[in-house]
Amino acid sequence: MSDFPIEGPVWFIGCGNMAGAILRRWLAVGLDPARVTIIRKSEAPFADGVTVLTAPPPDGAVPALVVLGVKPHMIDLVAPWLAPLLAPETVLVSILAGVELETLRARFAAPAQIIRAMPNTPVAIGRGVVALAAEGGDAHARERIARTFGSLGLVEWVDEERFDIVTALSGSGPAFLFRFIDALAQAGADAGLAADQAARLALATVEGSAALAAGEDESPHELAERVASPGGSTRRGLDVLDQDNGLVPLLRDTLTAAILRNREMAEAARRG
Repeated sequence: MSDFPIEGPVWFIGCGNMAGAILRRWLAVGLDPARVTIIRKSEAPFADGVTVLTAPPPDGAVPALVVLGVKPHMIDLVAPWLAPLLAPETVLVSILAGVELETLRARFAAPAQIIRAMPNTPVAIGRGVVALAAEGGDAHARERIARTFGSLGLVEWVDEERFDIVTALSGSGPAFLFRFIDALAQAGADAGLAADQAARLALATVEGSAALAAGEDESPHELAERVASPGGSTRRGLDVLDQDNGLVPLLRDTLTAAILRNREMAEAARRG
């Protein structure tokens, strides 16, 4: 992305784990660090050439792109000083979980285009997922946003009414998968392997299986069936995962808990 699709200054308001992952990837693929300003409480440096401030730049520059990366409950601390600095041409992107487009528009009147984005942490290596929902902007403007996030991984436009589901599935999904890797390794250790060896085997198994699934035309279900010979050990293990109280209902409950929490945060942000 040596020719970053959005020209002009790029501001990050807050730059924690997720916003930092996005910025590191953009810098890695060619975003000029001289265009980037991080505004946050800490003045700790981020990367060579990136400006870090505790207040807006004193030169009065108008940002072309603003990424809101603070905690969701901080929106009403940020909006009073940030909103007056934005212009109609500013693209405002929020990665605040649970904060809806209507809530953002109520606080930021100027930008013609407000985007709600939900990335996940693998965006740092260009293998992530970014779900997008938009308020404002025509097809060309949305295509430009999709290209802006394209270096991060898979980009999907989603109706905002389903955004909480996507947040739970792909936004929180890496954490759920990391837990699965840990559980697979723990099961191997409990069965008699050395813990460090079980951890290596579990991680390599998940990594290779995911890469295989991504490169095949067959569905993951069909791939599992290909591994499981009738009457074999894999089939016996799948019988446990496939039972009525097995993996699907467990993950359904996991996603439901995350979805409900997203909705609680949206309600809190709506109330202000």
